[in-house]
Amino acid sequence: MVTPLTQITEDEKMFIGEIEKFAKSQIAPKVLEMDESEHMDPELIKQLFEMGLMGIEVPEEYGGAGCSFSLAILAIEALGRVDPSVSVLVDVQNTLVNNIFLNWGTEDQKKKYLPQLCSGKVGSYCLTEPNSGSDAFALATRAFDEGDHWRLEGKKIFITNAKEAEIFVVFANINPELGYKGITAFVVDRDTPGFSVGKKEVKLGIRASSTCEVICENLKIPKDSVVGEIGKGYKIAIETLNEGRIGIASQMLGLAQGALDGAMQYASEREQFGKAINGFQGIQFQLAEMGVMIETARLSVYNAARLKDAGLPFVKEAAIAKYWASEIAEKVASQALEIYGGYGFIKEFPAEKFYRDAKIGKLYEGTSNMQLQTIFKLMEAARS
Repeated sequence: MVTPLTQITEDEKMFIGEIEKFAKSQIAPKVLEMDESEHMDPELIKQLFEMGLMGIEVPEEYGGAGCSFSLAILAIEALGRVDPSVSVLVDVQNTLVNNIFLNWGTEDQKKKYLPQLCSGKVGSYCLTEPNSGSDAFALATRAFDEGDHWRLEGKKIFITNAKEAEIFVVFANINPELGYKGITAFVVDRDTPGFSVGKKEVKLGIRASSTCEVICENLKIPKDSVVGEIGKGYKIAIETLNEGRIGIASQMLGLAQGALDGAMQYASEREQFGKAINGFQGIQFQLAEMGVMIETARLSVYNAARLKDAGLPFVKEAAIAKYWASEIAEKVASQALEIYGGYGFIKEFPAEKFYRDAKIGKLYEGTSNMQLQTIFKLMEAARS
């Protein structure tokens, strides 16, 4: 199997190496404090922009790095090994927000928003609502055509990056009678009157990553705020989330690798009965099994990214990668914590945070059950 690592240039491989160094030297010392304060360090966000991590796929003409989707996936993985909260911030920016403008934005929108998203402004993707989760198109947020402007009314929940973001892509329905064919995507600047970020959720894991309500109340935006075609928001959401699922899979892959890295190091240092615990066959087998699970997940993630870059069908592979990487992240994080013994249960060691962070992988950007449903449907379609 050809992996993205064989497709990227030597300069890109060096770039990934720099990300790994950055994660260890700049992110790692801040992980515990950011988790406990539930706050992303603004200086860290600034550094992410300076390194080019917030516009990896964006062409250079718009201020981005002009690299491949596979490189973005490798970057998300590298960050996830140290802090999945930072990883998902970069993931949403690249695989969801930037990709919406790249694939569906007008040339004017690309020229206006992509340079901002690459140089200093965080983006956010606003789809989920109180009664619209797995049933993503049961949107209640409305968009009203009022002649020279649109008016948006509604509330979104569980919106990643909302606290830090300045550019939002909001999905609303122009006519509920049309069902999903009325859904349209709009770009909204944070400082627009009628737009506000509401309650920030207190979460089990990825606590430094902000998850907030977004409220549109008598929000008036220009007619050229539509991203893509009117009524095509459902298509934008589906296709963007298909790519985003590979990003979440990569985040979970990085998390699992980070948990294993810590467990391997601890097992080599912790002594019981006169020798390091990695000298006991039981521990060796556990660590080996964790490594096997991670490698199978890595192959599925890289394969999905490879197919996407090649312009080949990848929806089933993206669902497989998202499902399996989320499964193994939870299993590996749990086993890693047990290898630490009692120390795994306290915050001084990284195992308990990886364990808490892992659970979200099965929930956001499509639950595990939704991934299985997608996989089954595509398997059935291929059979007929």
